[in-house]
Amino acid sequence: MIWTVYLSGEIHTDWREQIQAGAEAAGLPVDFTAPVTDHQASDAAGDVLGAEDNGFWRDHQSSKVNAIRTRTLIESCDLAVIRFGDKYKQWNAAFDAGFCAALGTPYITLHDADIVHPLKEVDGSAMAWAKTPEQVVEVLKYVTTAR
Repeated sequence: MIWTVYLSGEIHTDWREQIQAGAEAAGLPVDFTAPVTDHQASDAAGDVLGAEDNGFWRDHQSSKVNAIRTRTLIESCDLAVIRFGDKYKQWNAAFDAGFCAALGTPYITLHDADIVHPLKEVDGSAMAWAKTPEQVVEVLKYVTTAR
């Protein structure tokens, strides 16, 4: 079986690339998907439907266009990894975790110990909490190969 793993969350570090490189180096049977990680492109996703001067409505329009991708990829994944960084509040990542929980899609949270308290409900539904991308790769190794 080839596992599909959705990589959700913060876009300001290279955690996705670290997980992908680790999985590739280990020869894991995994395909990765992700949201649009180019911040400007994501913010402009709805602009194809017409220019919007009001920031609220521009964000609203773009979030709905982005949601087409996000929902489809989460609904079709076998497992999600949801990264919470310490610099920005990732409300979209928390929403993705809730969506996974509602669908019954297993997910792993990836974050530092200093934000355990604000993420207690999100972590409570997660199948694992990892502190490093390397730990995520080890979980992927075990669940995909039983090694």
